[in-house]
Amino acid sequence: MTSREAARRLGIKIETLYAYVSRGILESQVSADGRSSMFDPRAIEALARRGRPRQSSRSTSLSMLIETRLTSLAPSGVRYRGVPAADLAMTHRFEDVADFLWLGDLRSTRDPWTGEILRIDPGLSLGDSLRVIAATAAASLPRAASFAPADVAAVGRRLVATITDSLPLAGDGRAPRLTLPDDESSHSTPIRSTIAGRLWTRLSPRRPTPGMLAVVNAAMVLLADHDLAASTFGVRVAASTRADPGAVVTAGLGVLSGPLHGSASRITREMFDRAGEVGATRAVGEILGAGKRIPGFGHSVYVDIDPRAVVLLDLIRHATGRTRAMDIVDDVFAAVSARIDQHANVDFALGALTLLTGMPPDGGEAIMSIARIAGWLAHAIEEYAEAPLRFRPRASYIGPVPSATRVRPADDTGRDPSAG
Repeated sequence: MTSREAARRLGIKIETLYAYVSRGILESQVSADGRSSMFDPRAIEALARRGRPRQSSRSTSLSMLIETRLTSLAPSGVRYRGVPAADLAMTHRFEDVADFLWLGDLRSTRDPWTGEILRIDPGLSLGDSLRVIAATAAASLPRAASFAPADVAAVGRRLVATITDSLPLAGDGRAPRLTLPDDESSHSTPIRSTIAGRLWTRLSPRRPTPGMLAVVNAAMVLLADHDLAASTFGVRVAASTRADPGAVVTAGLGVLSGPLHGSASRITREMFDRAGEVGATRAVGEILGAGKRIPGFGHSVYVDIDPRAVVLLDLIRHATGRTRAMDIVDDVFAAVSARIDQHANVDFALGALTLLTGMPPDGGEAIMSIARIAGWLAHAIEEYAEAPLRFRPRASYIGPVPSATRVRPADDTGRDPSAG
């Protein structure tokens, strides 16, 4: 295959093709006339099917570039379909933003999402409860009629409502009404039966202070999608095999459960709890002294502070004012900033949110898990439109060299004939 043919198949420029060669992603051979490069069609086809790589596949860190119309990341903030997520967090329900990601139509509605209430073991942790409910719902709820966006969205609404309403109650069960910041006027009508309000009753035994439910809704909007995070890539792989939307969500929840992903806010909250007992300086010192990384700080995408953390922390501070819990958050932030050169991320803000609302330490994982279903299914919708099974990386065997000794087959008695 000539250079021009290879570049056309990959949808890239000739210059990019040769950059792939220099980075070890592709190998070229000199043509018979010695004046041009030739490429193995099988290697070109394999690369075209798995997507455009950001770096050499020889690296220990695998990274791929997958085109999407959903989310873009920048130091200034996250955008969903070109709209700043921070703006959406102030003006729209999580449900509206989910529909926007799924269908591309941003409309403010007040229709509550409905689902089922599934019974689970009340002794499970929040994370385990989420995964059990999601797996049960995926097996029991009506499946999507097709992979069309409208059908996937319909399943998504029922799935989110079912997972939320099936979590054990922490409060009195009366879902607080949501008043969005831009609607705070004498003529505004609080919105009933939102996912944020229903989730609140599962996570906090308290009634929310004015504005705090809007913070939870904003957190869900800000966490709805974040490019190709590990769980989202897992969802893309599942969707490429044509797994149904329910199975796609359970795949995402499995990846999200890791302590370096969805569970990171729980570890951050534990740091806040320890700081409340012994002081922020000592709590941070204990973590560093044990050789551990400080939870809630640093991010693989952002060089500076995570813009989602900025928005969420500002909303939390505005909703709570000066409290003992907020002092703990500020003290920890100052203690960490004095010791390491890293910036706060969204897990820091989620940990702070659970502390100030009386939610359990894994409340942030629950918020993120349910919120991210919006992004996961949006990516699944995109992936359903692609050629199936396009993710097939190759393994490079580095194990022991096969032994030269032949393994003798057993006879019909099941014994090795050479034994004994």
